Amino acid sequence: MNKLDKLMERMIEFDGGDPKRIQHFIKVHSFAQQIGVGEGLDVHTQELLEAAAIVHDIGIHPAETKYGRCDGRLQEQEGPKPAKEILKELDFPESDIERICFLIAHHHTYENVEGMDYRILLEADFLVNLYEDALPESAIHAALQNIFRTETGIRICKTMYGIQDEGAEK
Repeated sequence: MNKLDKLMERMIEFDGGDPKRIQHFIKVHSFAQQIGVGEGLDVHTQELLEAAAIVHDIGIHPAETKYGRCDGRLQEQEGPKPAKEILKELDFPESDIERICFLIAHHHTYENVEGMDYRILLEADFLVNLYEDALPESAIHAALQNIFRTETGIRICKTMYGIQDEGAEK
């Protein structure tokens, strides 16, 4: 079993009893994997992206316990600590842990996006949230214009929602 498989198992344990959260991160991981491959990421960046996709919402339960809510900023604030513990346990290199924790700490921050791993994580999370939150068509169009930048992410979003004629400006 590789590191990503072990990380997936640990996150399923971490979110045990909360199938909605488990389903969410598995879907985000799947979309992140697909977009990363479609965009031709190098092997190392792809692994960082996939690890971040698996643990991106790890701050939800700690935020709920500590504050009684789990808005995006609290997820970003509370996520890096438990992620770092799990990633260290699984022998991820320190520099990789730093990048993954940075991505967790910014996965609800949509400006100053630096790096394809960061961009793709946002897009994959949006693909899942648009559906899970049953957001209106106007939100899908806004996301296409404001969030999506990769050709693969744009294509997947348009295909999912049957959007034929709209271009997402880069």
